[in-house]
Amino acid sequence: MNKLRVVFMGTPQFSVGIMQAVKASGIEIVGAVTVADKPAGRGMQLSKSAVKIYCEVEEIPVLQPISLKDENFLAELRNFQADIFVVVAFRMLPKVVWDMPTKGTFNLHASLLPDYRGSAPINWTIINGDQKSGISTFFIDDKIDTGEVILQVEMKISENENAGSLHDRMMELGGELVVDTLNSIEANAVKTIPQSEIGGSEIRLAPKLFKENTKIDWSANVQTIHNFVRGLSPFPVAWTIWENQKGESKNVKVFETRIHSFEERTNLAQLYSENNQLFFENNFGIIEICSFQIEGKKRIDAASWLVGNEIDAWKIS
Repeated sequence: MNKLRVVFMGTPQFSVGIMQAVKASGIEIVGAVTVADKPAGRGMQLSKSAVKIYCEVEEIPVLQPISLKDENFLAELRNFQADIFVVVAFRMLPKVVWDMPTKGTFNLHASLLPDYRGSAPINWTIINGDQKSGISTFFIDDKIDTGEVILQVEMKISENENAGSLHDRMMELGGELVVDTLNSIEANAVKTIPQSEIGGSEIRLAPKLFKENTKIDWSANVQTIHNFVRGLSPFPVAWTIWENQKGESKNVKVFETRIHSFEERTNLAQLYSENNQLFFENNFGIIEICSFQIEGKKRIDAASWLVGNEIDAWKIS
């Protein structure tokens, strides 16, 4: 049985999925670190991270520092007497933290490093139309996502898979990879590979996603549009603007599209409906808009929306 004492650092549900796999394997999680509770919602009540909620259920001690260099936090972290720290979807750590455990600190990253270093690897992998992705474990150093790789696993991406589906598959496979990594560390069987020895010369990055870089460019190739939508679905979601004949505009989140045709058109970009389906065409082809959410309304599929609405009354921008 693996006798490592592990401290886990993470925040979202993705992190919880990995923790569950580690705990199920019999490896001891002696403590966890997550973000501080934050006000959220209309009532601005304090909201707990997914990791904190899981730790409370499983009775795992949890620390929630405001500053990772706070002396009280560092003292509490040392008291766990951990052999290793495991980091999944958390903040950048200062050296005083990642250098603390005797066997180091490693991170699970949702890409085949060195590709897609950054905060949104799952999204950018699909946005760029990649047909494969993967997950990596690597030892943390003083830069972002640059440490030596411990283990990697490749995954295929289907042509219509979205970020949510890939996220869930990575969470399941990531749990297995983290357990394998911990077992290798316990057995002193780790052979790391510098990232400079992996892949080609061009390294693609995965920068943070904001409203400014998630707006759909309807002048692009229909394949590019489709990849963009599925790469941002179901979160943070690609968006656009619809304007009606009165000049009123609404933000619209687009969750799902399908490529209808690559036939080159000469028409101006436009929305239209046919056979209870909603389409957009531009000079590169036709794309079906399957589900969306108009500002102030609930998410709806196109067929249901078309029952009581006329698309001719709207134009897209």
